[in-house]
Amino acid sequence: MSARLSIVNPVATPRSHADGDRFPPAPRPDTLDGATVALYWNGKQNGLDALVKARELIDAAYENVTFVDMTGALGGTTRYLSEEQLRFIEEKVDALVGTSADCGSCTSWLIRDLCEVERRGVPAIGYTAEVFDEDARFSAKTFGVPEACPVIVPECFSNKDTAEIHRMVEDSFAEVVECLTKPRPVLDQLPEFASMVLESAPELHYGGGDLLEAFDEMQRRFVANGWSDGMPLVPPTRAKVDAMIAASGLDGDHVVGDFAPGFGIGTVEKIAANAVMAGCRPETMPVIMAMMECILDPSIGLRTWAMSTGPQAPVVLVSGPIADEIGMNRGMCALGPGSISEVNVAIGRALRLIMMNVGLSYPGITDMDTIGTPMKFSACVAENEERTPWEPWRVQQGYSLEESTVTVNVPYGMTEFFDFQNADPEKLIESWSTLTSHAVGTPSAGAWLIKKDAPLEAGYPFHGTFSNLLLMAPDHAAAFAAAGWTPADIREAIHRRTKLPFRQLMLNQSMPAFETSHPELRWLLDAPDTPVTVNPSADCFELFVVGAKAGRSQFCFGGTNSVTKPVIRR
Repeated sequence: MSARLSIVNPVATPRSHADGDRFPPAPRPDTLDGATVALYWNGKQNGLDALVKARELIDAAYENVTFVDMTGALGGTTRYLSEEQLRFIEEKVDALVGTSADCGSCTSWLIRDLCEVERRGVPAIGYTAEVFDEDARFSAKTFGVPEACPVIVPECFSNKDTAEIHRMVEDSFAEVVECLTKPRPVLDQLPEFASMVLESAPELHYGGGDLLEAFDEMQRRFVANGWSDGMPLVPPTRAKVDAMIAASGLDGDHVVGDFAPGFGIGTVEKIAANAVMAGCRPETMPVIMAMMECILDPSIGLRTWAMSTGPQAPVVLVSGPIADEIGMNRGMCALGPGSISEVNVAIGRALRLIMMNVGLSYPGITDMDTIGTPMKFSACVAENEERTPWEPWRVQQGYSLEESTVTVNVPYGMTEFFDFQNADPEKLIESWSTLTSHAVGTPSAGAWLIKKDAPLEAGYPFHGTFSNLLLMAPDHAAAFAAAGWTPADIREAIHRRTKLPFRQLMLNQSMPAFETSHPELRWLLDAPDTPVTVNPSADCFELFVVGAKAGRSQFCFGGTNSVTKPVIRR
């Protein structure tokens, strides 16, 4: 007997395949003789070494070239061009040489800059490591100028010595000249990418000897297409998806937003299909929709962490009566795994699948994570309100006691804070600061030293406010509260103690970026052992009470700006 399994297609249509903006490449000059060439650095380590060699080669090949050195005005470890800089380039510059695209998010941001420059009529190239070739070309297509020019070099400039960087720049110089001086024909067809499988059919069908074989065929095809998170999926049948849509209170074709990095058109139906695949039930849909509002908020910078070589993964916090109503775990093993945390795990998993199949964040082209992290599968908890000795989290965020909220923060990692010994809050803080001071192997730790804050709405998550999330065990919270400490007191005390010598804090940061961003602090170069706070302010720490008995908290470090949205029942 044969069987057929029909499901709702969970993969979104990218905006570039619909009615996305499209811009022609800039006209090219015949020669760079007498040209003004901008040498643009986006802050990535060792990029300046590449630009030194590029200047030397251009200066030797052409006459009367004027060079303008530019550093991205906005951002942190990765910088990008401000509107003022783009206007300057449009008015004063004839060609731009940019660097470096040697991680997932910096590739996206550098190609964004190249597309913005091309749109303004100025030819541009950007040095791109070979492993990020498809990433760069996908980004060029996404930002509307698929003819933009990533110049591919064999290795990342980061962690390379100057001589090797100079060799790569010299070997690629002929391509740089061609890209800047030869016309770029407008592509008749937008490029496709072998590692990204898109499907426009509204429904997909799988067959087998029985439904179990059809189910196995669906799983096999989803893995082959890259639509799976690597674990078995619940088939998003029409009945299941329609039940989720009904629970949202919106029409299935209602567009919630365009989801980065691929700018997939996020309809309620696509969100619902992925939520079903994760194992979510209809009553969770209001939480999932609030979660969508969080990650679409520009301040969280979805495109950056979705594409990064870093292991950033969202942590979802639910506060309010809906947590109990839908059966979330807020005590023992709240982060899972286990049946007790079924609802938590399913909601967290839904976010990852939505990022993949709606945002088109797929490994190898738009998710360039160097190693990855199990946190990417699922990280979702509910507040242990009964054991929270202060106002509930949502009230602290400005919402009413009767409301429910969802918060998303995107840390680089998570590690345990263990202290069974101390009830004295000062000693707890001292103990805790041994951890917060040394979990600094991330771009956001010490990032305030290499940047100037930019508006959060610009969409780069580590340029302004960012939050280290303390998932505080109830026993630790009780010890602080018994001594009369508030969350503000705890944040301030941890911030004061979270320090490292300037020299040590700058080990993985760019010294030229520091000197550009904070010339008023250059005295630290002569006093490198001066203790400096790892974070710019106490606001960079947040406390969320969750878990069961015993003094074992979790420190989620290097996070983005936290975004909180209300749960709306329609």
